[in-house]
Amino acid sequence: MTAPVALTKKDFETANDVRWCPGCGDYAILANMQRTLPDLGIPREQTVFISGIGCSSRFPYYMNTYGFHTIHGRAPTIATGLKLSRPELSVWIITGDGDALSIGGNHLIHLLRRNPNVQLLLFNNRIYGLTKGQFSPTSEIGKKTKSSPMGTVDAPFNPIQLTLGAGASFVARSVDIEAKHLQDMLKRAHGHRGASFVEILQNCPIFNDGAFDAVTDKATKADIVLQLEHGKPMLYGKERNKGIRLVNGTLDVVTLGENGVTETDILVHDEANLSQAFLLGGLHLPVPVGVFYRVERPVYEDLLNGQVAEAKEKKGDGDLQQLVNGASTWTVP
Repeated sequence: MTAPVALTKKDFETANDVRWCPGCGDYAILANMQRTLPDLGIPREQTVFISGIGCSSRFPYYMNTYGFHTIHGRAPTIATGLKLSRPELSVWIITGDGDALSIGGNHLIHLLRRNPNVQLLLFNNRIYGLTKGQFSPTSEIGKKTKSSPMGTVDAPFNPIQLTLGAGASFVARSVDIEAKHLQDMLKRAHGHRGASFVEILQNCPIFNDGAFDAVTDKATKADIVLQLEHGKPMLYGKERNKGIRLVNGTLDVVTLGENGVTETDILVHDEANLSQAFLLGGLHLPVPVGVFYRVERPVYEDLLNGQVAEAKEKKGDGDLQQLVNGASTWTVP
């Protein structure tokens, strides 16, 4: 038996010109995906990328795998259908904050509650980029855009808390240019059996440049970003002297050594704790990245295909023609 050929990043690249605006964070996400897939050991012909509409949705054109560029907001639905009919495939959904959280919001939450074994990556740049700079469902209050010249008054969605509330079994966050961390999150998402949701903070240099500068700037990110690691205390800062503790059901940012605070007071991250994950999802400073929540629960395609197998065992394979011409049909003279 011939051993499978080891793949490289180049094997997942296409001959198509990659066309996003110069400096777009999508380039970094694409490169990190192409670097990650060889490590998963899955053949290209068993890998599928499904996207909706938006800048991020060009993704399937640049991956040397199977792919669908579908319609606005409906990528989760099409991905669910594919996973049901071909459960052996590795299915990735590529979407943006506009595509997934506006017209696609209903499809997103039902994908997560059903829990098919797929990976959904939400590129969040807090703006509508493809349609040239309108405010999106994640734009902050007061954001001045072409569609909100006086500042938007819409309260933004919180993708982490939204997906936790929808019943997602895996919720994580990463950053477009943090290569090692992003690759780790992609591997963790793929390794989870169930619907994996990963929010990727992504810069749009044309219409919302610098939205996440504090998270990516080497001079500030150590004091801004909280790296979530299961079983480890939530410490951060250049000197690792800042942390998170739980006080009366809320998260409190503290400094070691002040007011008698020691490392024993710092909250330890638990990926299986839904309440803790929800609180972390609402934390604005520091900005948590990593796996917020992970739990094992039944996978949708296993449950549904199990029912199909049970029905066939009881009633046989069935006959479509007989069904069409059965007792429930009639003729209109």
